Amino acid sequence: MHLIGAIIGDIVGSRFEFNNCRHKYFKLFAPECFATDDSIMTLAIGKALMESQPDWSDLGRQAVRWMQEIGRPYPFCGYGLRFSDWIYSDDPQPYNSFGNGAAMRVSACGFVAKSLEEAKYLAKTVTEVSHNHPEGLKGAEATVVAIYMARTGSTMEEIRDVIHREYYPMDFTIDGIRDTYQFNETCQDTVPQALMAFFESTGFEDAIRTAISVGGDSDTLAAITGGVAEAYYGVPEELKQQALGFLDERLSGILFEYWTKKKKEHCSFFL
Repeated sequence: MHLIGAIIGDIVGSRFEFNNCRHKYFKLFAPECFATDDSIMTLAIGKALMESQPDWSDLGRQAVRWMQEIGRPYPFCGYGLRFSDWIYSDDPQPYNSFGNGAAMRVSACGFVAKSLEEAKYLAKTVTEVSHNHPEGLKGAEATVVAIYMARTGSTMEEIRDVIHREYYPMDFTIDGIRDTYQFNETCQDTVPQALMAFFESTGFEDAIRTAISVGGDSDTLAAITGGVAEAYYGVPEELKQQALGFLDERLSGILFEYWTKKKKEHCSFFL
């Protein structure tokens, strides 16, 4: 049931974005939770992958189309100022961003890819249409690589080694940064923390709780963690059902379409 991990992280984190919770002992879902731009853009990239040609030749164009088409009806979901301008632009162009929006929306790429190289290609293609700064591209790629490795049987140690060697130094602990970590919307100061929350986790729910406990941009951080944790652990059915209750009919329809899409020749994970 791919994509739901990132969506759960986003929804759970939504009420803590501007009211951080620096511990792991909280109710996961509450009435004030909602699906933010992280969920909406995750679904948009999933839709773009569904609609793309088998060789991915039009994936960039599809990413722009569906992020705009799916995203425009939700002007108050939490878009950053520049991304909001991009969403509503008649001529959307990349704007050299390294915002963490690059990483929160790409989980579908890690689930769809049939090789590590394809995972990297998909991450770049759907990201560079807006977030084309090297740090934005790196954040998206690191997230997708972690998801691809997690779902194809790599151990947590193997994933961590690749992230440490090729992307970000994994030489800190969540306990060590929790008291000083500040709200940050950049990839370089969100993705490593999100991945470390996964590396220190003992299960899917624990990964989400650990990510929230870091503070900062809680919904985005937990969305990134949730995508990787889903690939590694799977998602408990109860949490999936609770999260679905926070999606409106339009968004849940896109998610169900993704889940039930017939297998394409190029995509072994549209089941």
